[in-house]
Amino acid sequence: MRLALITLAAVAIAAPAAAQDERAAIDAVLDDLHAAAARADGPAYWALYAPDAVFVGTDASERWTLAQFKAYADPHFNQGKGWSYTPRDRQVTFAAIECRCVAWFEETLDSASYGTTRGTGVLVKGEGGWKIGQYSLSIPVPNDIAEDLTAQIKAFEAAAPKP
Repeated sequence: MRLALITLAAVAIAAPAAAQDERAAIDAVLDDLHAAAARADGPAYWALYAPDAVFVGTDASERWTLAQFKAYADPHFNQGKGWSYTPRDRQVTFAAIECRCVAWFEETLDSASYGTTRGTGVLVKGEGGWKIGQYSLSIPVPNDIAEDLTAQIKAFEAAAPKP
């Protein structure tokens, strides 16, 4: 009985520490992503994505496979032009599965060009550690101006040539 209580206590102490380690690893991946983008370091940036990753941009047409996103971004990186997003706050949630190998996040970001933005996504943990499986960048719209902005978007879409 005494051994069982000691074992249970050890597990209870180790579980929060393991969760903190996983959270720190995820924070490092996302912080490294933003740092690599800011310095236009393509190889470091792409290494943080899973091979089958998807990037969803701010434009409704921007849903890119990793290869498509590389084709868009690499010319910018090769010219030394990156982009800077500074995390203001971040939430991470782990999937309720035993492996603790899937997590999703949301982060509020500051950008000189876009102001307040939001990044959301999914990370998967494999042999190489945590990788980004999906990243979605959006521009949160304050409710007080949403009606005016959506009217502009509707007008823009109505005027666009149809395929």
